[in-house]
Order: sequence, then C-alpha cells, then structure tokens
Amino acid sequence: MEQSPDFLPRDDIPAALHGALDKAWGRLAARIDQADNIAEMSGSEPPGELYQALETHRRVELARVLAISEFAAETLVRYPQWLGWLDSSGELDRALSLAELQELLDEVLASADDEAAMQAAVRRFRAARMLAIVWRDINRPEGIDAWATGAAVSRLAEVCLEGALGWLERFVEARWGRPAPRGDGSEQRLVVLGMGKLGAGELNLSSDIDLIFAYPEKGETQGGRKSLDHVEYFTKLGQKLISALDPVTADGFVFRVDMRLRPLGDGGPLVGSFASLAGYYQDQGREWERYAMLKARPVAGDIDAGYELLSSIRPFVYRKYLDFGAIESLRELKAMINREVRRKGMQGNIKLGPGGIREVEFIVQAFQLIRGGRDTELQVTSLKTAMQRLPELGLLPQGVVDELLPDYAFLRDLEHAIQALEDRQTQALPDDEFDRERVALAMDAKDWPALMAQLDEVRARVRQHFDAVISDPEEEVEEDTEEGANLETWRQLWRGEPDDEEAEATLKRAGFEDATTALKRIKGLAGSRQVQTMQRVGFERLDALMPMLLDALADSEAPDASLERVLPLIEAVLRRTAYLALLRENPDALGHLMKLCGASPWIAEQIARYPILLDELLTPDTLYTPADKQRLADELRQTLARIPEDDEEAQLEALRVFKHAQVLHVAASDIAGTRHLMKVSDYLTYIAEVILDAVLVMAWKTLTRKHGFPLGKDGERVGETPAFLVVGYGKLGGIELGYGSDLDLVFLHDCASQGETDGKRPIDNTVFFTRLGQRIIHLLSAVTPAGSLYEVDMRLRPSGNAGLLVSPLSAFADYQREQAWTWEHQALVRSRVVAGSAELTEAFEQVRRDILGSERDQDALRDEVVKMRHKMRDHLGSKGSDDTFDLKHDPGGMVDIEFLCQYAVLALSHQTPELMRFSDNMRILETLEETGHLAPDEAQALRDAYLAARSANHRAALTRETARGDVVEFKAHRQVVIDAWRRWLEPEQG
Repeated sequence: MEQSPDFLPRDDIPAALHGALDKAWGRLAARIDQADNIAEMSGSEPPGELYQALETHRRVELARVLAISEFAAETLVRYPQWLGWLDSSGELDRALSLAELQELLDEVLASADDEAAMQAAVRRFRAARMLAIVWRDINRPEGIDAWATGAAVSRLAEVCLEGALGWLERFVEARWGRPAPRGDGSEQRLVVLGMGKLGAGELNLSSDIDLIFAYPEKGETQGGRKSLDHVEYFTKLGQKLISALDPVTADGFVFRVDMRLRPLGDGGPLVGSFASLAGYYQDQGREWERYAMLKARPVAGDIDAGYELLSSIRPFVYRKYLDFGAIESLRELKAMINREVRRKGMQGNIKLGPGGIREVEFIVQAFQLIRGGRDTELQVTSLKTAMQRLPELGLLPQGVVDELLPDYAFLRDLEHAIQALEDRQTQALPDDEFDRERVALAMDAKDWPALMAQLDEVRARVRQHFDAVISDPEEEVEEDTEEGANLETWRQLWRGEPDDEEAEATLKRAGFEDATTALKRIKGLAGSRQVQTMQRVGFERLDALMPMLLDALADSEAPDASLERVLPLIEAVLRRTAYLALLRENPDALGHLMKLCGASPWIAEQIARYPILLDELLTPDTLYTPADKQRLADELRQTLARIPEDDEEAQLEALRVFKHAQVLHVAASDIAGTRHLMKVSDYLTYIAEVILDAVLVMAWKTLTRKHGFPLGKDGERVGETPAFLVVGYGKLGGIELGYGSDLDLVFLHDCASQGETDGKRPIDNTVFFTRLGQRIIHLLSAVTPAGSLYEVDMRLRPSGNAGLLVSPLSAFADYQREQAWTWEHQALVRSRVVAGSAELTEAFEQVRRDILGSERDQDALRDEVVKMRHKMRDHLGSKGSDDTFDLKHDPGGMVDIEFLCQYAVLALSHQTPELMRFSDNMRILETLEETGHLAPDEAQALRDAYLAARSANHRAALTRETARGDVVEFKAHRQVVIDAWRRWLEPEQG
C-alpha cells in the first residue's frame, strides 16, 4: 500500500498535527499491506484496493479521522477491511436504523456457540458501529449533529443489550428453562430499564450505561433440567448480561455497565419484582431517585412490561401538585457537585463545572419534576424534547430555549470530541497542546484559544439561565430596606429571639397597626402543636418561608388584615409542604398573595380551602387576565386530554381545579380593577358554560358506552353529538353570574318518546335521558378533595320538583303554552341554551320566541307581576333598617329592575320582537331605548343603577360582607328605579 503522505489530503489539517497524521497513516498502511498479503493467499479481495479506490472526499475525511481520533486509528489498524465495508454500506454517511442494526447483530450471533464467542462477536459488532459513529461525528455529513450522534450510540446500546439478552435466554434455556407465565398467561422476560442518557436516547460517545433490572411476577422457571425461583433466574441472567457487555477482553468492551441506580444501590438486590420496586419507591424512594427516574425507559427485554412498571411508579416521579420542593433537592445536589468540583479542581470539567452540561440538564429536569405531574407533555425522557416544550407551556421564554439548545449541543459536541480521542469517558479539557489541537480541529475552531473563547461565552449563558431557575430565592429578596426590617430580623422574630417589646416595635416600624395582635398570631403559629410536630423537611421549609412571608406582609397595603387572612392558609398547608416550598421559591407569588388576601377574605378562604390555587400566583400575566371563552375551552380540553377517559375521579378533580383557578383569575382582575363589572360576570358565565359543555360530553360518553345511543324522532340512531340541551335560567341565563352563584338549569331532549338505546344493555329512551340528567347533576355537585363545581337548582323545570327531570322539547313547549304561570314566563325571559345540540338550540329558541311573543292582557299581566314582586319583597326584603338597604330585594333594588325588564318583554314582544333577542337585563334595557319604549336618559339611569347595585353586590361577596347598600349613597339610583316601577307597573302609586 502506498505510504506517501500525498495519499491523504491535508490542506485542512493544522501543521501541528501533520506529524501525528503521517505516523497514523504509516501504521495503517503497513497493516493494509499485511492484510493484502493474507488476502492474496486466501484468494479474497485485498483491502488495499478498497483504499486506493477511495474518492477524494473520503480521503479528506479519513485524514481528519486519523488526525483527531486515536480510537478510530487503532480500530482501522486492527480491522483495515472495515473501512471498505462501511463505505460501501453507506454507514459512513448515515446511521443504521434499529432494524438494520438488529439484523446485523443477529447474523453475527447466529454462529456463536458459547458465551466467549458471543462476547467476542458483540464486541466486534460494537467496535465497527462505533468507528462509523465517530467517523460521522468528526466529518458531519448532512443530518449529523450532536443529537444524531447521541441517538446512534443509544440505538447501538439497545441493540447490543437485546441481542446479548436474547442469546443468553436461549443459551440457558436447556439448563434452567423459561420463567413461568404471568397471571394473565403472557410470557415473562427480564425488563431492562435504561437510565440517564441511555433512557433519554442521548448517550455520548463513551458513555457508561446505567441500568435497572426487573421482572413482572414471582414464580419458578419451567422446562429446564433445574428449576429456579424467578428472583434467582433473573439475577443469574442479569449477571450474565453484565458480563457479556462490561468486561474488557482482547476484543475490547461493549458498554461499561453501572447498576448503582437500582434500589439501595450496590447494597440492594440486582433484580426486583414489579411489586417490590413499586413498594420501594412508594415507601422509601428518595428525591435523587425521582430525578433519576425522569430518564427511565425500557430498552431491552419485555418493553411493554417495562412501560407497565414505569406507569406504576409514575406518581412517585411526577406529583399531582406543583412540586417546588424538587428545586431544593436539585439545589442541594448541585451544591454537592460544586463542592466535589472544587475539591478535585475540576472547574474546567464541561459536564460538572459551572455553565456545563449538568446545569442545562438541571434546568430542564427542574421543570419536569415541578410541573410534570400537571403538564404531562413534560413526561418525556429526552432532554431536547422536554426543552422544546417549555415555551409553549409558558415555563421558559422561547429566546432562552433558542440559546440553551445550541449551547447544550455545543457542549455535547465538545464532549464527543474529547471522548473521540481515545474512546474514554471523560469531560475534562485536555492539558497538552497536541490533544488541544485535535479537539479544536474536531470542533472546526480556528485554534484552541478561539475554541475556549466560544466555550466561555456558552458557559456564561448557561450559568445565567441556570441561576435564574435554580438560584436561592432569598438572594432575590431585598435584604435591607430604608425602613422596617431585613430578612435576618424577620427570621429572629419568627424564631422568638427578641422579647415581646422589641418584636412589637419591629412590627410597628414595618407598618402593622395592631402589633400586639400581630405578634400574638405569629407566636401562636410558631408554638402550635401542628408546627412543633412537623417532620424535619417540612419544618425547614416553614422556617425558610416565614421570614420572607413577614417581609412580604410588611410590603403589603394592609399588613394586619393580610396576616390574619394568610395564616389560616399556612396552617392548611403545614402537612403539604410542597406549597411551603412553592411560596419560598417564588417571592413574587408571595407579593401577589398578600395583595389578594389583603383585599378579599373570600379569596383568602378559597386559597386556604384549595391550596392548589397557589399555583396560579406564579403567572401574573394570566392571574390578572381572565381567559375568554375560546381560550377557556382550549385550556380545559387540553387539561382533560391528559387524563384517561375512564379515570372519572381524575377528570372530576381536574374540572374542579380548573374552575377554582379560573374564578380566582376573575376575582384577581376584579380587585386589580382591570375588568369592568360586566366583564366580570361575562367571564364567570363563560367558565360555567365551558364546564357545562365538558360535563355534558363526559356524561353522554359514559351513558352511551354503557347503554348505546338512543333512538331519534326520525327513527335513526343519535350520534356522538348529544341530542340534548342544557338551558340556563336566572343569573346563568342572564349572563350575570356572581362568585358564589348556583346554576338554575332545565334539561331538554328531542328524541323519540318510545324506543330504546342500541347498546349491549339497552334501556328506554326516557330512562336514558333521566340518567343523563342525573349524571350531569352528579358531575357538577359531587364533592371531591377539590370541592364541588356548582350547586344545581332544577326547580324551574316544568312542574318544578314534581316534574320530570328531563323533558322532551315538545312537552316543554306544551307546558309553557298551557300550564305555565306568569312567573314561569318571567323566568323564560332570562333563559338561553348554554350547552348541547346546535340543531336543538334553534328549536328551543323558536319555542321561547313563540311563548314570549304571545299577546297578553296588559292589566292581568301587570297585576300578576306586581303581586309576585310584593310577595318576594315581603319574604326577602329588609325588616326595618334606616341606614342600609338590601341591594337585591328592597324597593329600588336589582330585582325591581329585573321584574321591570321581564314585564316589558312579556307585554311588548308581540309588537316589538327585538325584545326577545336577549336574556340579560342590560341589553333588554338598551333594546327598550332603541325601540322608543324608554327615553335615553331614563334608560341610561336605569342601567347605571343596575350596574351600581351589582358592583356593590360583587364587592360584598369578595369582602365577605352582607349585600347591603348605603341608603344615602344609593338614593338617586333607587329613586330612578322606583319612579320607573311606578310608571310601568303601579301607576296608581305615582
């Protein structure tokens, strides 16, 4: 073989590496000559001819590979013929698929008669594949980057694991047999979980592989000369699998195997049954093991069973709540790594050092641990996939991810370049100039200083983003203020170190008006039995939070009221310490909490009752900006899509959390003054409508799965769309829901009165729709840990509580025409469809128009409305207060305006059909003005009066006060209403 240096183009090779390249090429050429001689004697194709036939671009690539990678050079010297094979197969330009790799390995293992032959075959297979991977990583053909290299090494590891395991199972079968089938009759195999970068599919060029072995069920093997207990069989099989891959032999090694991530590490059993593993993680699992299990993925053996195992331990890894306690654990783990780095002088380590690979991984895994239980899109093992999903979930700005992804890829490329030198697991930057030149060439850098300058920029960006996510929140809190106290002062006060006089003086300086009571409350919490009996981790979280909480209270507008309202919340979460961590880790959330609780005891009670609402304080953009109906529907659909359809308990819980969170957004915007009163009611109504839509679909699916679809009036089966209407009355129908409003509902259907469903358990249509209505009520009113959705009032249905729960639309129309009382027609004014079939909605609206548009005897109508109004006032109005009045029921209140609007619709719609268009009072008043029934000034005055009363009513709900107005303040508004009432309904009183 020609050994001339001219054989390899070296224009792109730095002069400092020419000598090493010549030396490597000389050794390879000599080995090629030897191989040619052997080939000539055996009559096979000489490798030298393959090298001579290499195209120019391939020679350029070969020069780069020999100059950079001692591993690749040594592999080619040992197996010179491999280059020709890899070139002709295309493997130098593209990675083989999983199926192609399996086929190649199966072929070489087919001739292995014993374990030594199997081990040799797997090692040679691995060496050839790694040569191709290193070649591609150094030369970067199209489509090859750090991610592709990591995926290729991971696929290789999976194929080697599966190939060796399958061979071993067959090899030991005659001796020990096969495991007994599972209880369901399915086959049992060893489950091999890949952890760390193998689980992520992102191995580096010289990674160890972290594994955990498991098996489904206990039993004994069958069919062999000697039966073994399953635990013994799988232990022996696991040991053999490790021996097949890990030891270094004359043929090298396959992958270094690390089993220390299994339960109890080196001191624990090598394999565990599914039951024992699930029990371990539930009862003894540690925080770092949650971190490790983020990457767990079945990579060999019984893959389906592996996913079954991971599903069983998912609640250990991903918590239902936002788990900010995970950040503490990651912070502690990072601090431990930092100490080790400093002790060993490893600051230059690109994995563990500042701004290194591990910090990028911590950023992503922090979000996975904190939010993965709620945002199930983050339950993925790939760091790249998880990072790409963070912006769409609003967890990291897109700009940050656009920096982190290429910076991480740069660090991984540099790691690969370092490891490609000698196939050695290291992340330390090389010390000698020669290796530095090789790494700079691999990274296409001008020289080593240029590469280090780029690395410094990358590490600085990574460290900045890492600090923003993982840094200790106390560093973000202003330590000293011009007035009041700093965090250390608050810490001492919380721990009871100053005497009462000094503590009260501190509280007074901080703005507390009643310092004595405030101190008594703080000491009461600190000395309570609940606090004194807390576990260590919980108490440490409380002890870290309270100084920050007191500091936030001092910054609030009403420290005394906020303290009184916030302490019940703290008491409520003492045993759910993840929420203590949430508040400590998010100082801004503390500020929002003080603001909201100071303004509204109702909000404080809601958050204390449902601490999961604390999650909402983390995103001020949405906290003070309620979603419109479309966004609400999208959010709820995405939330429910993450939950299995058959998990009704989880769906109910998700619906309730969704409702409470969205109502909190409305209340927060109400307090902040960012939403007009009309919009507050609109948003509260949107929330109810979106939930009713979802509940109707859930109930329909449950009933149709069980009983099939009902028969329509046309004799055809009803389809997936519910042939059903939910009609809202009262405040829901009038788009005027308040914070504590119940739902006045009427259920209607339009299917055949005779006939039955078409499922395996058919029932009569009437029974089907009755059960559907009952199901909807249950879903709305059932109490779960997150409370209930809404109280439901069905008394406005035909014949009230004595009537059918669900009526056919035709029966509803007949009742309204022939039997309904005037007050029921008044109620119909404020009715509208809030969920259900669009086609049926049109039919209902026609019935509503027919009833409301009927011509009535004006005097009789007036008498009925007045009579009902006086009856209500007698029962519900004030009983003699001179200073305040009932905003709803006293003369000049909201109900007078409602009755006035209802009377106008019933009296005038036959000649002014526009009045039937709307169900809400504001737009009815506007229509009365537009059609000339009300003078503009009077219409505006009535709208102003109605809005003023509703606004006061909303405010009373938030402040937990009685819904009463000040007589003097509302005098003019009430007079307008009273005058209009007399003119329209009681002219004789005018």
